[in-house]
Parts: sequence; C-alpha cells; structure tokens
Amino acid sequence: MLVIAVSNAPPRLRGRLAVWLLEIRAGVYVGNYSRRTREMIWRQVRDQIGDGDAIMTWSAPNEAGYDFDTCGVNRRMPMDLDGFKLVQFSPPAPGPAEASGAQPKMPNLPVRCLTS
Repeated sequence: MLVIAVSNAPPRLRGRLAVWLLEIRAGVYVGNYSRRTREMIWRQVRDQIGDGDAIMTWSAPNEAGYDFDTCGVNRRMPMDLDGFKLVQFSPPAPGPAEASGAQPKMPNLPVRCLTS
C-alpha cells in the first residue's frame, strides 16, 4: 500500500500523480506498487513539488509495518530513534512581529495533563 499526500502542489504534479494513483481526496493519492515504481513516483514528486510539501508512506517489513518520507517546506520532519522512525516538529518561522523583537501574544489555550 502506498499513500502520498501533497499540499500546495503545482497542477502539473497533481495531474502526474493522478496518472499513477487514485486521488481519494484533494491532494491524497493511494495505490499499490513495487518499490521500484514507488521510488520513481517519489522522484517525480521531489523534482516537481516547488513551494509545496508532500509526504509518502508505504507498507514496510519493519516493527511499525510502514515507513514514510517527506519533502518540501514542512514543519514535520522524520527522525530516527533507535531504528524507529518518529516525527519531529520544527518551530514555526518567526513572523514580522517576532523578527522585530516584539513579544508575541500567546493564546489562552486549555492545558491538558496526562497522569499515570
């Protein structure tokens, strides 16, 4: 099983993905291909993504049962922790107020605590 999700992708790339995969929702493509075909599709995504971002996940013979890769401008980046792939969130890019040294307003969000 192969799933590719794209955001802000150029129409040309979306059309190219639709040739190989079924678009089940806007920007979400699924299919079932060999490793060689999957890598060919992902090369096309990386080459044509432009200012957008993409993630690809596929079935893999590992403990999780899947693997994934990302490309483009994305705050979620894969990282390896003792052979298990996790997602690391990068801090958001500073806006104009933060770049000038002004203190950003923090929203009043509810705090959730997990207890054991």
